Amino acid sequence: MKTKIISFGILAMAASAAVAQTQYDAARFGWGELNGTARYVGMGGAMSALGADISAMGINPAGIGLFRSNDVSVSFGFNKNQTESDFGGSVVKEGRNRASFDQVGFVYSMKVGNKTDLRYLNFGFNYHKLANFNRQFSSRGNLNGASMSWQMQDMLLGSGDIMYQEDFDALWKLENPYRLEAFRYTPFLGIMGVRTGVVTSSGDEGVTDEFYMLGWNGESGDYYSREEGGINAYDFNVSFNVKDRFYFGVTLGVYDINYHRYSSYAENIFRNDGNPSGNFTLNNWFDTEGTGFDLKLGAIIRPFEYSPFRIGLAVHTPIWYALSDTYTAVLDSDISAFDSPYTENMGNVFSGDYGWDYLLNTPWKVNVSLGTTVGTVLALDAEYEYANFGSSKYRDRGGRELAASNEAVDKYLQSTHTVRMGMEAKLTPRFSFRAGYNYATSPIKDNSARYVPNLPTNAADQIVYDVTRTDPEYHNLKARNTLTLGLGYRGNLLYCDVAYKYDFYKSDFYMFDDYAFSDDGNSIVGRHNGPANVNHDRHQLLFTLGVNF
Repeated sequence: MKTKIISFGILAMAASAAVAQTQYDAARFGWGELNGTARYVGMGGAMSALGADISAMGINPAGIGLFRSNDVSVSFGFNKNQTESDFGGSVVKEGRNRASFDQVGFVYSMKVGNKTDLRYLNFGFNYHKLANFNRQFSSRGNLNGASMSWQMQDMLLGSGDIMYQEDFDALWKLENPYRLEAFRYTPFLGIMGVRTGVVTSSGDEGVTDEFYMLGWNGESGDYYSREEGGINAYDFNVSFNVKDRFYFGVTLGVYDINYHRYSSYAENIFRNDGNPSGNFTLNNWFDTEGTGFDLKLGAIIRPFEYSPFRIGLAVHTPIWYALSDTYTAVLDSDISAFDSPYTENMGNVFSGDYGWDYLLNTPWKVNVSLGTTVGTVLALDAEYEYANFGSSKYRDRGGRELAASNEAVDKYLQSTHTVRMGMEAKLTPRFSFRAGYNYATSPIKDNSARYVPNLPTNAADQIVYDVTRTDPEYHNLKARNTLTLGLGYRGNLLYCDVAYKYDFYKSDFYMFDDYAFSDDGNSIVGRHNGPANVNHDRHQLLFTLGVNF
């Protein structure tokens, strides 16, 4: 069993500058994926106005009100995730294949009467996988002098805790400087760099003007990560059919997060004269677990009594998450300027993983949809969904806002716009063909950064956060496209569906940040190292078996 040490509570970690949660975590846990029954996926998830599918309760709860009989379904599938990274012309491909259990649910339909205003009262439950994190990723290439060691140096300078040579020496010599009040704002990754020789210094004790810290020149970098886990969603629904024209519903969503990531970054370094100087490797283990809940309210209206045209509207509250992060790291170095290799193991320093318990609120979501049927052979649906990820909020378990994390969210996250379109055509009375398309803008701004040093107060890009985290890598995601196809068979009692989904999107990936400063040192003007350009592809084959009675 892992041991989690909330050690930085000793350091008054409630101080906003020391909070470890980032905007990337808020985006990861708030941006879901298209998943559910094969019929729902085959139509691109565009069923908010059409309803009558178990998975619709997760988008528009009123869709369950269109059921006139009981229904039970189960879905499972196969996923293939692929990534291709291009870093300065060095192309690396990775892939991971996994089977998955994607959905199980039921609807109990209770007829009230033919002449009463309330025609049906329906109840439903549905489990589905809201997000699938299983992915393997690699990136490598020439650094041309940029180095993670310079980010460590920037972190140390930005903390304001390292002013003299004796401060630097204390980080090197003390048994455990991480716990000391004198280094409260010193990022853990910077301390690890000092204690392994990845960051060096020069200067005389007590003479500030002659003290400076140095990184190394990076020759090549090699990054690898393996992610596992997902977000499980459990929806509980009640819905109403009024006069066969007005449908209303409410869904209580309960969520379970388990996210695990192992990452390794290796860098070869060299001296100013161009001769090899050694290497270092940073290994990180990061886990997030927790639960959450939300409410969804929905309505579907047929405005014209004798027309199948429908209008759908749904509002989702934030998901209120209670989460726990645990993480640890090991930094190994073998540099020719030192007598022997060095290892800094955070698990030994803290006698286990270190971590933090906190609250996260995802944004409100609004969904508007239009749908219709053409006779008994064609169904069409189109919808738009809006969410402002910049409104996501972090709090500690006592309810106090984590100001620095929320500042990062406000600065680097943005509103998302999602469009879904879907159709279903009956080829015969028993067989149907389906197709769909999704387009979703990214919640992350293009200029988002994981760590920015604490510059003087007149710096436009000033922000301080991420003090305890030692995993500096990040993806700036681009817009996501999803194409879907599906086939379905309907018998008198049994039905079965199959769907194919293809997700594709791009990202800018940074193994670390090495900032370029203006001549006066007061602002950031760019980065020394550019990003890797990454293509992400996910193929999913999904099967659903069901009974309608």
